[in-house]
Amino acid sequence: MKIKSAEFDRSATDLKSCPNWNRPEFAFIGRSNVGKSSLINMLVERRDLAMVSGTPGKTKLLNYFIVNEKWCLVDLPGYGFAKATREKRADFNEAVADYIEKRENLRCTFILIDSNLPPQPIDLDFLRWVGTVGSPFVLVFTKADKLSSTSVEKNVAAFMKSLDGWWPELPGFITCSAKTKSGRDEILDVIAESLASKKAGQD
Repeated sequence: MKIKSAEFDRSATDLKSCPNWNRPEFAFIGRSNVGKSSLINMLVERRDLAMVSGTPGKTKLLNYFIVNEKWCLVDLPGYGFAKATREKRADFNEAVADYIEKRENLRCTFILIDSNLPPQPIDLDFLRWVGTVGSPFVLVFTKADKLSSTSVEKNVAAFMKSLDGWWPELPGFITCSAKTKSGRDEILDVIAESLASKKAGQD
């Protein structure tokens, strides 16, 4: 997939203030300081489209970016400084929970995990909740350039093992780096396949 254009459209405070359109949406979320804004900028090859901050939790709103004038990336607030309830609706952010549960335009949520760390309870709690919603999601292990490939593979394997038995099948995952652009093509392929599948279903 080639990214020809990417522009900020708006920020929404809750589900009601999300745009009323039929554009497909692909959301990105993760623990605060997981490198979400850097990843979005890398995907669209723009250095300053999404705000990059050294302060965790900087994103507070649902930020919409229109790509190729046809579909949207949605930058969701991080969940690093709040708690999520197991097996129940997430109470870390009501707007995010509403969006993931009820937004009909949402095709897939990319859940970002820091590949440099062992499994974190906040990530596992969020995934346990998302698994009860039924909305499609893919795991994206970020910052893969920070450690050796062996260490990254070990951490990813440990994380995936911690999910064993949660669902009939483990979710798909992609390892990436905003610095080296590894994983970019794989993420865009997921988006392209979703767009093509939906279009075929409408024909």
